[in-house]
Amino acid sequence: MLFIKVAKQSQKYVQIFAYFIFCLTVSQTVSIAESGDLSMDMLAELDLFALSNIKVTTASRKAEKLSLTSAAVYVITNDDIRRSGVTSIPEALRMAPGVQVAQIDANKWAISIRGFNNLFADKLLVMIDGRSVYTPLFSGVYWDVQDVLMEDIDRIEVIRGPGGTLWGANAVNGIINVITKNAEDSQGGLISIGGGSEESGSSAVRYGGRLGPDMYYRAYAKYFNRNDFVIANGDDADDEWDMSRFGFRLDWDPSENDSFLIQGDYYDGKAGQRASVTIPTIIGATFVADEIDVMGGNLMTRWEHRLSSESDLALQLYYDRTERRSVTNEEIRDTVDLDFQYRFKAFERHNMTWGLGYRLSSKDSKGSFTLTFNPLRRNSELFSGFIHDNVALIEDHLRLIIGSKFEHNDFSGFEYQPSLRLLWTPDERHTIWTSVSRAIQTPSEATSDLRINAAMIPVTPPPPPFVLVPIVISGTNDLDSQKVTAYEVGYRSEATTRLSIDLAAFYNEYDDIIEIEFPFGPFGGAVFNNNFHAETYGGEILARFKVTNDWLISASYTALQMQVHQDSLTADPVRDQGIERENPHHQLQLRSTHHLLHNLEFDVLANFVDNVDITPPLQSSVHIPSYIRLDMRLGWRPTTNLEFSVSVQNILDDQHLEFIHFGNLIQSSEIERRIHAKITWNF
Repeated sequence: MLFIKVAKQSQKYVQIFAYFIFCLTVSQTVSIAESGDLSMDMLAELDLFALSNIKVTTASRKAEKLSLTSAAVYVITNDDIRRSGVTSIPEALRMAPGVQVAQIDANKWAISIRGFNNLFADKLLVMIDGRSVYTPLFSGVYWDVQDVLMEDIDRIEVIRGPGGTLWGANAVNGIINVITKNAEDSQGGLISIGGGSEESGSSAVRYGGRLGPDMYYRAYAKYFNRNDFVIANGDDADDEWDMSRFGFRLDWDPSENDSFLIQGDYYDGKAGQRASVTIPTIIGATFVADEIDVMGGNLMTRWEHRLSSESDLALQLYYDRTERRSVTNEEIRDTVDLDFQYRFKAFERHNMTWGLGYRLSSKDSKGSFTLTFNPLRRNSELFSGFIHDNVALIEDHLRLIIGSKFEHNDFSGFEYQPSLRLLWTPDERHTIWTSVSRAIQTPSEATSDLRINAAMIPVTPPPPPFVLVPIVISGTNDLDSQKVTAYEVGYRSEATTRLSIDLAAFYNEYDDIIEIEFPFGPFGGAVFNNNFHAETYGGEILARFKVTNDWLISASYTALQMQVHQDSLTADPVRDQGIERENPHHQLQLRSTHHLLHNLEFDVLANFVDNVDITPPLQSSVHIPSYIRLDMRLGWRPTTNLEFSVSVQNILDDQHLEFIHFGNLIQSSEIERRIHAKITWNF
């Protein structure tokens, strides 16, 4: 099937591989593998052994080598982000295998792992430094306000597969954790200025210093303005985007066994869109130019105390405030979250971790005729606890990891999320792991409290005047949680000093999937209900090949198949097939990272995304053809403190469509070719 698709896209494939081979040939021509022009730290960035031994914390809530984790993990490093030329977290996630990143307009993305993607994707947990950034409004992420200074990101850990045992609801298909640098690692000053065809202007400044023995700080400010995209006919999409952001971080180690972290951010900006608005006197619905006013901030503190080499505890508290105002809804939300965990060695072979958590989220909203919530004000509480045991069955070779998360929420009551994992390391170059786990996604305020007047329809025959009534989509108060039982197996190998391979395969069974149901026919209104179940299966493969000391090539392939079934006769009769086609069955990626003469850097990233079909309720299907996205970057570092770069994204297309919002509440834009230049000075 994949080869048929390739044949149909032969012209673009010829282009992409011609570009890729040309770039690699040019790069190799000026390679300096035997030259001393490059610094040793630049060469180390391409070390496969170093990549496999990066310490990750998200998979098990403690630091462990990437090569020894019992989950499908990919790490996007700070150098990956710098050399990609991207300017936002969503765009950086395109580098991770198994992640579907589809841009909807200039400031909105649909991002998911292993299926069920849309603007309000609710099966993916996203964190920044361990602080959850999902909203209980729809159990998803407002990507337009998730941002940090890109130069301060240490790494982005991407977990493919359930993580509910440790992190709770929302970690159904995966976890993304953006981890920023310790303040000690960002001392001195930084100034960054950029601009281009789409991002008309951006600037950032950061300064880090020392307040006392083992006490470091940094503070930053950044601003960007991004232009409109276009719709299919070439008109502006009214989705311009500008944002100001300020923040700080303080790290203090008062003793050998204690560390404190305090950090905070504040943002203020506007995000344009074309929103669907229902007017009581007009048939159907109308797209109008809208501007979302966004403002918010957060403050987080964390204390970590080491009791011994095998025992420690951590206490984390954060407060988050978000405000969003648009033509259809206004929302003000305050969230307080407290998290405690304790790790210790029990008996000779057991490494135990347990923890407790509490979250309070308070919402105050103001709706419109198009969209409203009942009640407008709501307080939601979440109580949680977990226990996790890592058992050394055969020291240094075979481990059993078992545990469960227990939660109580205001929507579905008590929930549990167990998992069992087995990790086998026959030697230091090979790792095999397998797992079975259960994760849940609780109902959200949208599926419980929402009322949408989707469109006006006439109920009297012509001639006018018509009597118009709305098609209503309503929430349901007694929904069950969505559940998945996931089976996974994976293999990692440092096959040689120049070649590494990472494989993962999965089979997931979903029950009680929440979708729209029409109990009284298509014009009698719709409600949310647990009316589908599904199976998904597929896998991801990643290979890295170190051609020379200064040239690294990586390739990845992602496969996904979905089988969706109705549990109710009143469900949308075509929705099950629609869900199956809304996610690409195949994704391919090729990436080249190359150091050239005189500290020049040349980077190429090519992505193929399979076609999808999206079918909004009561509307015909929209076909989005497969596309190839080719990005290039040329960077020059005349000194270790100064960098110039030019990047071009989406080289092969003037514009193309990547996704549309399933509910059709937001008009999608076409993604344009763009060029961006940037200067970064560290001092």
